[in-house]
Amino acid sequence: MARHSIVLVPGDGIGPEVAAATQKILDAAGARIDWIERHAGLAALDRGKDLIPEETLAAIREHGIALKGPCTTPVGEGFQSVNVQLRKALDLYAAVRPVRSMPGVKTRYDDVDIVVIRENTEGLYSGIENEITKGVVTSLKVATELACTRISRWAFRYAKERGRKKVTVLHKANIMKMSDGLFLRCARKVHTEEHPEIEYQEVIIDAGFMKLVQDPTKFDMLLCENLYGDVVSDLCAGLVGGLGVVPGANIGDDYAVFEAVHGSAPDIAGQGLANPLALLMSAVMMLNHLADRHGDAECREVGGRIRRAYDAALADGMKSRDLGGELGTEAIAQAIIDHVEA
Repeated sequence: MARHSIVLVPGDGIGPEVAAATQKILDAAGARIDWIERHAGLAALDRGKDLIPEETLAAIREHGIALKGPCTTPVGEGFQSVNVQLRKALDLYAAVRPVRSMPGVKTRYDDVDIVVIRENTEGLYSGIENEITKGVVTSLKVATELACTRISRWAFRYAKERGRKKVTVLHKANIMKMSDGLFLRCARKVHTEEHPEIEYQEVIIDAGFMKLVQDPTKFDMLLCENLYGDVVSDLCAGLVGGLGVVPGANIGDDYAVFEAVHGSAPDIAGQGLANPLALLMSAVMMLNHLADRHGDAECREVGGRIRRAYDAALADGMKSRDLGGELGTEAIAQAIIDHVEA
């Protein structure tokens, strides 16, 4: 495996703990990574920097890839979400959330295997809001043909590369005929003209949510605009055990940021209780991305080694507190390392 320089943003709260555990497991599995540590969120503010310092953005632009722990955005006016700022600044237009049933994690469902693809740059999260008169506020939902088309192309390309069979678009075009209607038209066109071999489905989002909780195995890939993707990705996480066992990535044409999708949990920070699995799983996604971008097959091998290790550890009964067990951060990391080295 060639050496890769990767920006590490440890984050806030439990972020530094799960980041350190993830680094330890990657080292044990043979990943050759040079970490460039930068900060965002409260950790940056505490150092007298902006919420996302320019030096952090510059490092990601230079190296092209980052692993990020959970960051806290201060509550109150004047602070825009750390994640929203990162996505806009680096044009990370594709949010990717693979969700699958995990060995040893008992839920109401078996054999869940869904990938949520979310348009990451516009919709209601464009942040265009106005108070048009006292007591009346509007939020503008933005949809452009460019963004709708490129996320559709990204989703269908992902489906083809990963052997996925069906893409389902969740929408509300029966009400939002122009914005969601544009999203549907772009998805249909990409499907028809570029990937007719992949099954295509359109489902109104409220009916889709009902179908998901009835039988999630009916779905393969979900393609959504920004707000819908945000909501449905957390719903899907609930099908397999929660945000502690779900990875995430934000990917653009030039840069990619892989992250834990759970919060910074300041109430348990520093106590060694946090589950590092979500960030570790995101790091496996990162290794696969490096393999795809740089043709480094050994990255994929290391990623597979880590995935098999945490699957085996979970099957053997490894459980953090969020999964109903008692193991803390270090114990989880060591249990996975023991299976990597076995």
